[in-house]
Amino acid sequence: MMVEQFRTGGDRNFGYLVADEVSKDAIVIDASYNPAMIVRFAAEQGFVIRFVFSTHGHDDHTNGNDVIRRLTGLVPLLFGDTCSLTGIKVEDGALFPLGSLDVRILHTPGHTKDSICLHIGNALFTGDTLFTGKVGGTHTEEQALDEYRSLQKLMLQPGATKVYPGHDYGVSPISSVSTERASNPFLLQKDFTAFLALKQNWATYKKIHGIA
Repeated sequence: MMVEQFRTGGDRNFGYLVADEVSKDAIVIDASYNPAMIVRFAAEQGFVIRFVFSTHGHDDHTNGNDVIRRLTGLVPLLFGDTCSLTGIKVEDGALFPLGSLDVRILHTPGHTKDSICLHIGNALFTGDTLFTGKVGGTHTEEQALDEYRSLQKLMLQPGATKVYPGHDYGVSPISSVSTERASNPFLLQKDFTAFLALKQNWATYKKIHGIA
C-alpha cells in the first residue's frame, strides 16, 4: 500500500492519495484546495483513482470536489451517500474495495455530525476528528460527547496503525494510535467530564504547556 500526503493549501490542509500498488487502484481523501495536484501525481505513478472521499462537509475539505469530479468523472462521497458504481452506502462499517485492500468507513461524529474516518491497511485517515496531539473543535457539550465517544472508537485500532490527520495542526504530520494513546492530552483524560474540562480550558492548557 502506498500513502501520499499532500499539502493542499487553505489552513494547513492535508489531502491524500492511497493506492494498492499491485492493482494500481487508488482513492483520494479530502482533495480540498488542490485536487489537480493529486490527480496529476496519480497519473504520473500509473494509479487509477476509483473513489473520492471527503471526511466531512466543511468547505475547506470539499471545495475541490467539483474540480476533482470534472478531472476524474467520479462523484466525491460523504457520509450518507451511496456510491453509484458499487451501490455501497457510506456508513459506519461499510467496506469499499481497493484492489487487495478494503477501505473501512468509521462514522466519527463530533466535529461535525457527518464526520468519518477511513481505515485502510495499517493507516487511519482521521479528518478533523483527531490531530496529532490534539482533537477536532466542537462548540457544544453534545458535540464534545459525540467526539469523546468517536475517539474511543479510534483508539480501538491496533497501536501500530498510522494516523493521518486532515490538517497539519499537531506536533507532527503523521502519528500512530499508540503514540496518541500515550501522549495526546485529550486521550489521557480519565472520563468525559475531564475531557470536556480540557476542551473548555484548552487555551490556558496550551499556554502553560507551551503547545502551539
